[in-house]
Amino acid sequence: MAGLRILHAESSKGWGGQENRTLNELLSMRERGHELAVVGRPGARILDRAKEQGFATYTVDMRGAIDVPGILGLRRAIRDFRADILNTHSGRDTQLAGMAARSMSGRPRIVRTRHLALPITSRFTYSVLPDHVVTVSRHVENYLVEAGVPREGITTVPTGIDFGRYSRSTVAGNLREELGLPADALLVGTVAILRAKKGHAEILDAAPEVLRRFPDAHFVFAGDGPQTDNLKARIAAEGLTGKVHLLGLRRDVTNVLASLDVFVLPTHQEALGTAFIEAGAMGLPAVATRVDGVPEVVQDGTTGLLVPAQDGKALIEPICRLLADPIYRRGMGANASEFVRRKFAREVMAEGMERLYQRLLEAR
Repeated sequence: MAGLRILHAESSKGWGGQENRTLNELLSMRERGHELAVVGRPGARILDRAKEQGFATYTVDMRGAIDVPGILGLRRAIRDFRADILNTHSGRDTQLAGMAARSMSGRPRIVRTRHLALPITSRFTYSVLPDHVVTVSRHVENYLVEAGVPREGITTVPTGIDFGRYSRSTVAGNLREELGLPADALLVGTVAILRAKKGHAEILDAAPEVLRRFPDAHFVFAGDGPQTDNLKARIAAEGLTGKVHLLGLRRDVTNVLASLDVFVLPTHQEALGTAFIEAGAMGLPAVATRVDGVPEVVQDGTTGLLVPAQDGKALIEPICRLLADPIYRRGMGANASEFVRRKFAREVMAEGMERLYQRLLEAR
């Protein structure tokens, strides 16, 4: 198959699961012989990461939903890169880049990836502007169909990650040393942006009782975000300072995961939950919430334990059950590793995207 020219557009400046998936797509599609580039706003983290990996990048300030200079800048990027495919990721870039592409002759095919499990604000950017929509989970696909997007215009391609980085034999897992904890301390942790909807507050609701039963346990939160100050204040006020450790934003996520005994993320909403895929890849059992796309990644009773959302007390028993029984814990972690490696490999994602792109170009 001849190499495709694929331009990814992203108006978000931050870094999260969405941007992580896009970077993984860039890398895995390049391995398959395609040319890729990214267009983003000034200061966007995705541009820095893409540049670091040797991809062409274009900077266009997408200031609002109707931004004529933005549309012209995006047209220029599409033309300069000679894109066969334009893949958009957020609302603003879909609107602006979609309009830019639709106003060109010999335009690229437009694919919008929907990463979120939130209500949509504009059906126009799903049903009219793109040629096709990709969703990261069946849950999101079903939601879009309910919202009026025709199912034949949607394909689910689950997020895939590079499992080459997730091996306990190659990752030190030295977080205990870094925090000055004994080698046999039990570590319960999470990796997520510190945002209210990720449920860190519920972990703090459960922590005192877990620590009462397991005095040598510690909790770690990797990530930064708008809840940082609230969580710090609460940890101090409840006397948990030496027991709950805020690690900040980490580039060594695999090292953090390899140090944990149990992964917990009581998210209130999640399109799929890449964090659970990464934890599973490192052989960790997860305590998670039964919401949205999470049950597609965490199999209750097999690879983790599911609880209701927004109920901190519901976390206590599953966390304690896993801490109490190393054999049960490791068995569940081994199941998680086997399951995610089969279902969420980067190669499987790249194959799905490649098939879709090909189909759209042939239909042209």
